[in-house]
Amino acid sequence: MNHSWLDTTEYPFKHHYFDVNGSKMHYIDEGQGETLLFVHGTPSWSFDYRHIIKALSSQYRCIAIDHIGFGLSDKPKNYDYSTQNHSKTLEKLINFLEINQFTLVVHDFGGVVGLDIAIRNPDKIKKLIILNSWLWSSKTDKDFIKFSKILKSPLLPILYRYFNFSTRFVLPKSFGKKKIDKHIHQQYILPFSKSSQREGTIAFAKSLLNDQDWFEELWNKRFSIYQKPTLFIWGMQDPVIKSHYLEKFLSGFPHSQVKRLDNCGHFPQEENYLETLESISYFLKT
Repeated sequence: MNHSWLDTTEYPFKHHYFDVNGSKMHYIDEGQGETLLFVHGTPSWSFDYRHIIKALSSQYRCIAIDHIGFGLSDKPKNYDYSTQNHSKTLEKLINFLEINQFTLVVHDFGGVVGLDIAIRNPDKIKKLIILNSWLWSSKTDKDFIKFSKILKSPLLPILYRYFNFSTRFVLPKSFGKKKIDKHIHQQYILPFSKSSQREGTIAFAKSLLNDQDWFEELWNKRFSIYQKPTLFIWGMQDPVIKSHYLEKFLSGFPHSQVKRLDNCGHFPQEENYLETLESISYFLKT
C-alpha cells in the first residue's frame, strides 16, 4: 500500500494487516512483554500514540489499531461504520492474535469501543488507562444539547465529506495551550485526503446522535470492570469532553488514579506526551 506521505521518523513501526469484514485493518505490534492495547478515537489513528509506543515497546508488547476507515486501514465507501461494529471488529483482532490478558488504553471514541469489549470480557483486562473519553448518555448535558443542533445539520456531512472538516478544523481547535505543529497536523489530515475516505469520520459524528442510549447501557454494565486498577489522564482544557466527564468517571470507578493536565486539551498523548508517558509508566509498574 502506498503511504508516501507518512513520516516514518515519527511513526517508525512495521505495518501489519488483518483481513476482516472484507477489508484490511492496519495495526502495529511492537515489543515484547505484557500486552498494552491502544484504541484511538476520531478524527485520529494509531499515530497519536506513537510517542508512548516508542518509549514503552522496550518493556511491553504494544498493539495499536487503526479502525476501518481511519489511518492506514482500508476506507471502503460502503461499510458498516457503526461504533458497535468497530467494537466487534477489534474483538475479532484480539481473538485472532490470541491476546488473553492486556492493559487497555483508550481515548475519545476509543473509550466506548474498547470499554464495550472490556465489559464483555472482564477476565482479559488487567488494567485500564482512559484519556479524555466518556461511557454514558450525554442527552441531558447542556453543551451536548447545543452541539447536537450542529450534528443534526444537513451541512455537517457535506463539511466532513468535502472539506475534511474534522481533521482540518475540529482537531486543531481541540488542543489546549500547546497548538499542533503544522507538519504533525498533516499526518492527521492526509489519511483522509480524498472525499471517499471520510465515511468513517462522518459515521462517528452520527454515532453521537444515534447511540446515546447504547452509551448509557455501557455505563450501567460497568460493574464487570469498575474495580479494575484504572488510570485517568485528562486534558483539563478540552473544549468538548470537559472536566465534569472526568468527575463522572471517577464516581463510577472507585479504584482509580488520576493525572490532571491543566494546560492540555483533548489529546494528552499528543500535546503533553512526556507527562502522559510518565503517568502511564508509573501506573504500569505499581
